[in-house]
Amino acid sequence: MLSYNQALKGKKIFQDLQMEEIKPIMKLIIRGKKREFISAVGKSLNILLPTESNTSTQSDKLTALWLSPDEWMLFSNETVREDSNHYEIKELLSNKISIKNLGAITDVTDQFVMIELKGNKIYELFQTGSPFNFNDFQNKKGAVTQTILNKIDIIVHNLDKNVANLFVRRSFSQHLFSWMNDAASRL
Repeated sequence: MLSYNQALKGKKIFQDLQMEEIKPIMKLIIRGKKREFISAVGKSLNILLPTESNTSTQSDKLTALWLSPDEWMLFSNETVREDSNHYEIKELLSNKISIKNLGAITDVTDQFVMIELKGNKIYELFQTGSPFNFNDFQNKKGAVTQTILNKIDIIVHNLDKNVANLFVRRSFSQHLFSWMNDAASRL
């Protein structure tokens, strides 16, 4: 992550909708099945991994998103230094999990772009290009889903009724952001 290049330039503001990339945010994918794995993560990071599908948990420093029964995305709640790609959390988890063969840790900080959306029309925007029904989702604080938006795989994390985080692979981020700009201007 040295010499971080922002994938999306600037903040876009429309009537009842605001979109911007939050950068740089540390993101890790962690995988494991054993009870010792979940216990080691909890003790190391002071966060309980969500075990119910499509949910999330949060501590002061981290948020954990449930992706599958043995996979979670961890991301920092605060931006990190742009001049370093060394994360204490990654090193701590590697020592407690990977080295002890309890699970796997993968740094996806540079692979995924996080876009924060705010406003009343977030889910109207999503519904114009996604097959997922967001009617119940938008009312569940902390809900998580993996779906498709304009034929691009995304992860959506509902922070509150009018705030959501969207994670998209960097290689698709500019295309998706362009599509969202066009779709938002027609809402």
